[in-house]
Amino acid sequence: MAVAEAQLYAKVSNKPRGRSTPALLEPLLARGFPAHIAQKALVATGQKTIEDAVKWLHSHCNDPSLDDPIPQEYALYLCPRGRLHSRLQDFWKESKRQCGKNRAHEVFPHITLCDFFTCEDQKVELLYDILKQVGDRFSQSFPPSISLTLHASPSYLGFFVDDGQANVLKDFAVAFSSEASALADCHVKPSLKQFHLTLAHRFYPHHQKTLEQLAKGINPGEPCQWVAALYSRDMRFVHYQRLRALFQYKPQNIDELMIHAGDLIYVDPTQQSDASEGWVIGTSHRTGCRGFLPENYTEKAHESDTWVKHREYVFDTASRSFTKTEKESRVKPNGEAHNLSVSRNATNVLSLQNAALRRGVLVMCHGERVDQVFGKSWLQQCLTADGKYYRADLNFPSSLPRQKDSMKQFECDPPLSCCGIFQSRLIGEALLEQEVTVSYMYSSPALRCVQTAQHVLQGLKLNQKVRIRVEPGLFEWTKWEASRAIPNFMTVAELVEASYNIDTSYRGNFPLSSLVSSESYEDYVSRSSAVIKQIISACPSKGVILIVGHGSSLAPLSRALTGLPSRDSRDFAQMVRKIPSLGMCFCEEQKEENKWQMVNPPVKTLTHGANAAFNWRNIIMED
Repeated sequence: MAVAEAQLYAKVSNKPRGRSTPALLEPLLARGFPAHIAQKALVATGQKTIEDAVKWLHSHCNDPSLDDPIPQEYALYLCPRGRLHSRLQDFWKESKRQCGKNRAHEVFPHITLCDFFTCEDQKVELLYDILKQVGDRFSQSFPPSISLTLHASPSYLGFFVDDGQANVLKDFAVAFSSEASALADCHVKPSLKQFHLTLAHRFYPHHQKTLEQLAKGINPGEPCQWVAALYSRDMRFVHYQRLRALFQYKPQNIDELMIHAGDLIYVDPTQQSDASEGWVIGTSHRTGCRGFLPENYTEKAHESDTWVKHREYVFDTASRSFTKTEKESRVKPNGEAHNLSVSRNATNVLSLQNAALRRGVLVMCHGERVDQVFGKSWLQQCLTADGKYYRADLNFPSSLPRQKDSMKQFECDPPLSCCGIFQSRLIGEALLEQEVTVSYMYSSPALRCVQTAQHVLQGLKLNQKVRIRVEPGLFEWTKWEASRAIPNFMTVAELVEASYNIDTSYRGNFPLSSLVSSESYEDYVSRSSAVIKQIISACPSKGVILIVGHGSSLAPLSRALTGLPSRDSRDFAQMVRKIPSLGMCFCEEQKEENKWQMVNPPVKTLTHGANAAFNWRNIIMED
């Protein structure tokens, strides 16, 4: 048993048990469930319905912690509803799009009244009663509207509650904590800090200006109904990361975890030493089971996604405040009508118009490479006895370009598969449909990248107008080369002879001779930073600079361009494995020259399933 787990058990093992029998508990006892397990199921589902509890029990039938006496942790939050809540959610989405995720995105908009505390399962209903009683007592003194003032610092952005109203909230929190401590045997601490509603926290300092501008678009006087809500979380996983399953995974081995799309997974970053590369050890929130799962089947989830909402008390101040706040929210201080839906639509139109006048950088991973499908020995599968190439499968390219050296060079510099060619052309057609103006095309010297660039341009119908600039500095991290040597790439002359639309006048910023095998991560990041800066300075015209590189190219190029620090080398490989063929990211130049920010790519992602080799004789005719 881990030390942390032992400490949790010590906290709860000696507490006296209550004797109350909630109304929802009796039907579960009648079905034969033990009392402590039935109570755990009710608490885990917010004590809403018997059906929810029964479903939870069936899902957790193999949960090894089902008999553990560890209670949930609870917190009391004051949450906005109505138009203010909608504006805050809009801010959440837009700030995440423009500046990336920060700590505030982990939890929904709220003001903390009482921070997390533990309560035994059988005494949770007492908390519900206390919330209602204290809420009733403060319903008339609760402020008709809460005045919020924007506060900003290099690492924090949020609304502070004005002192007069904060005192009422503090009294409410103190009353709840006092009664919960006395009646439910809980050690509850009311929040005594200045009451605040966090908008952004622990963000990069250079994002402060953008976040402040977005925050100033929120009118804190919007009509709002405030709700005191009681939430719980599993105290065992407080410091764990949370992942959400994107796809179903069926275990192939006994130590693997069954997951369904949408499942939430707890992952302890400190306990991953036993996991193979590309895998993580996690515990399912849905079943309580633990095991290995493929990391690229998941995405990061928010902390509050695993929380359970129990009860809430709605402060009905509408009769005292609706008329006043409605007027204030519709009229700005200068008397101008305030219509956010119109202004938001106008902003979107202006954004699209401005985008056409700005430069953009679209960094793209190449399409499906042939060895990705058929393995490193793909070339041996399609060579005749006399060394001639033939198409052993329809996904092999119909032919290989001519190279002065032997065909063996393609083993280290593989081409696209036929599906990779189709993918690339499809992306080009999607960019054309979105009226994306590509002014420049850069490519890594790897054949798969040059081919991707060629077919994207064909999809864009620009193959006669925009030529491909082959830039050796865009080649992937050389440490990952299986041969431990720089591949012998096709020369510009050979690419031209093979009918690739190459800009023969372009001279790369990094000559091929400058690439060294097994370079350090720091050297690769430095090379990527230098090459993106040189590309930007060489492309002054408005429009999109399209760069076709590798999975390892996306983060170093885009982060260097937007001024973000490089990723930690320890998680770089895992991040790259999650980047699919034609995965892309898009950076847009801001009004200030040489200021860039990452925004949504102009086209959707391309998702498809695998299609395994099929031998009709072995499968259909087999008895």
